[in-house]
Amino acid sequence: MKLKSLLTLLTCLLSLSPLYSQNDYFFPEGTQFDPNIPSPEKYLGYPIGTLHTRHDAIVGYFRELARLSDRAKLDTIGETYEHRQLVVLTVTSRANHNNLEQIRQQHLQLIDPDQTIENYSNHKAVVLLGYNVHGNEPSSSEAAMLTAYHYVAGQSAEVRAALNDAVLLIDPAFNPDGRDRHSTWANSYKGDPMVSDPVDAEHNEAWPRGRTNHYWYDLNRDWLPLAHVESQARIDFYHQWYPNVVTDFHEMGTNSTYFFEPTKPFGSENPVVPRDNYDGLNNLFAGYFHEALDEIGSLYFTKEQYDNSYPGYGSTYPDIHGALGLVFEQASSRGHLQDSRMGKVAFAFTIKNHLTSGLATVRGAVGEKATLLRHMKDYFSGAKEEGKKAEARGWVFGDQADDSRNQAFVDLLLRHKIKTYELDDDISLDGKTYKAGNAFYVPNEQVQYRMVRTMFEKVTTFYDSIFYDASSWTTALSYNMPHSQWTGRLDLTGKQLSKDDLASNFEPVAKSDYAYLIEWDEYYAPKALNYLLEKGIYVNSAFKTFSIETNEGVKAYGYGTLMIPVARQEVGAELVHAFVEEATEIAGLRAQSVTSGYSTTGIDLGSGNFRTIRKPRAIMLIGGNSSSYEAGEVWHLLDSKVGMPITKVHTNNVGRVSWDNYNTLVLVSGNYSSLGENTIDRIKQWVREGGTVITLRSATSWAIRSKFVNEKFADRPERDTPDRMDYVTSREFRGSNAIGGSMYMTDVDITHPLAFGYTSRELPVYRNHSNYVAPSSNPFSTVVKYTENPLLGGYVNKSNLSGLGGTASLLVSGIGRGKVIMFVDNPNFRGMWYGTNKLFFNALFLGNLVSRP
Repeated sequence: MKLKSLLTLLTCLLSLSPLYSQNDYFFPEGTQFDPNIPSPEKYLGYPIGTLHTRHDAIVGYFRELARLSDRAKLDTIGETYEHRQLVVLTVTSRANHNNLEQIRQQHLQLIDPDQTIENYSNHKAVVLLGYNVHGNEPSSSEAAMLTAYHYVAGQSAEVRAALNDAVLLIDPAFNPDGRDRHSTWANSYKGDPMVSDPVDAEHNEAWPRGRTNHYWYDLNRDWLPLAHVESQARIDFYHQWYPNVVTDFHEMGTNSTYFFEPTKPFGSENPVVPRDNYDGLNNLFAGYFHEALDEIGSLYFTKEQYDNSYPGYGSTYPDIHGALGLVFEQASSRGHLQDSRMGKVAFAFTIKNHLTSGLATVRGAVGEKATLLRHMKDYFSGAKEEGKKAEARGWVFGDQADDSRNQAFVDLLLRHKIKTYELDDDISLDGKTYKAGNAFYVPNEQVQYRMVRTMFEKVTTFYDSIFYDASSWTTALSYNMPHSQWTGRLDLTGKQLSKDDLASNFEPVAKSDYAYLIEWDEYYAPKALNYLLEKGIYVNSAFKTFSIETNEGVKAYGYGTLMIPVARQEVGAELVHAFVEEATEIAGLRAQSVTSGYSTTGIDLGSGNFRTIRKPRAIMLIGGNSSSYEAGEVWHLLDSKVGMPITKVHTNNVGRVSWDNYNTLVLVSGNYSSLGENTIDRIKQWVREGGTVITLRSATSWAIRSKFVNEKFADRPERDTPDRMDYVTSREFRGSNAIGGSMYMTDVDITHPLAFGYTSRELPVYRNHSNYVAPSSNPFSTVVKYTENPLLGGYVNKSNLSGLGGTASLLVSGIGRGKVIMFVDNPNFRGMWYGTNKLFFNALFLGNLVSRP
């Protein structure tokens, strides 16, 4: 019995020995640490790699490091939607901490072309070590703790030299909400002994999975649009420092190895980034990475896959700001231990590889400090000089009917530190008139010239035809922002704007005993409408245009104008006035009051061409194979832009739905045949009784393919293919057939209720699919249609483009008393398509008012 117990104890000790010598496993042999600083294992109570660490424990460990060491300082830079802290641990020498603000100000000289730097030796390299933007790629946050421990407690000469020559900014989790969602899953399903079978539940998260944030957004696409609070806080912090090197740690398929930059040459690179970034810095740092990974025996690959083109990546945005952005990809254990083609992949092993690359990054930043500093200095000086020599002096922009969208676009420019001016005078360019008050100017001659290009330029010529993600990102198009190049000899004049200049357009409205009017062409008008409907106020929509005497004089009103009668309400005039003021204040809009319903031109206020708007009671199906990205976009849009709740129901719970409680159903991309014939028939009956279904992208294809609606696909063009091709080119050939994400011009019927609020028939849309839908057989039901030569920006092969012109982007089909509103494209893509959001708002609030001509 004693012998059996002894053998059991020895077995346990042997199996746990790597965990009890974690420093020996993760760090080079002989690495010495300050015994007064706890290791992550000591603080957490378990060895790194044996559990997925919750975000609050990571923050707690960083806080403990800052408490115990004069090398570390912890800052909270924001919080997530679920109120998890966004933190950065600043690690540097004690002397540097005592002069940190002076070091920061000195560092900012690098981005100022007017500052001359004779000697870089006193400057510090600034390294932003960023981790875990995708929550279910969790190894990097564990590596962040080990990295912090290494530089806070490390006693080696290399560590001390690094802390003297560099400021390390350690952000342990770009996406805490997603991380904790995945960590809870992985820890909950962890077995003892661990189960490495890839089909085990531990390795297969349930929908929506932990990759995304609270609203199911991919935050590694949000560095440009800044749709979310995490990204906004991070960019604000980024521009306080302008780091020289930025890391972006990821995980990939379990059967892969390890990836570090360089990425695929030329085809995967951003067109505004100078070549010395790709040809120089990337190759320079690759030497540090391969030496470090060779030393621990890890396999890796470079110069394949992955791209650095889209500016919203965490590894590309720094490149456009004079830094070196670095993406790392580690084969994922997606849990604690998983089988692969080359054996088992352990969580601890994935952590070690990312730790090794992180330490090599710092080693490279210190070793190449002078090169990095000069690169940044030259980058911004060169950017301003490029802007000065550009063909045009700058860009004029502004929507004359939508102050809200103007303000949103200006806010985005200012967040990216792009100098923007409000023009003093009217100006006409390209047949457009930009009137003072709604006219803005962005000069090219500025240090952010390359970000200016990102916002306004349209690119249609590319080295490669395969894109990991979007091939077009012209933000002015996504905002549907009228814009023109200014080619005059001198810059235009006006007030330079700051965030303090972004103010609400709300003004108190004079009380009326007759009616109030709110223009529908304002982006946030749906927010005001929803508020009024929530308060039980009857609101009507104008189906024709008119002019009328208001408290501001005679005003012309367009399609969709909201009319709130006073006498027909179920509350008194005082309360109606209060609700109208509250609605317009929260939406940042102006309302006008009228004392008579008699118009000066067009319809009177009592006309039958004013239709009463019903309050949406919306439900959205989620889960199954539906797109969590699109569902999150809808959810976030309604939460943040409208303040309207939407019921989210998993497809396996549809049988519990009482359809009479809802009047609007949203189906995001997905195949809904799995709902079963009985459920689909019940939804069809609900539509016949007056319900509205809104389908997005592949859900529209499903509705057509399954005969849910009586619409047709357009003929998809066939690309000429040789009889025989080399096998090695197969991936490139197939990839070039895809429409990965590009921008197109459409024609909009602005008289249709689904397009109310638009003042121009031209509307850019985003397309990242290959579904071609024919216009409706009803000539009045194709609301948005591609123009004959629609390409605005991005890559599409000639055969795909040839078949696109004249096809539908938005159409509506009647079923009984109800409607099916079909978006062929996604109007809410990544929270940056302010220009097409209004189509979706109209579908929600006005869709049921569409009559069958």
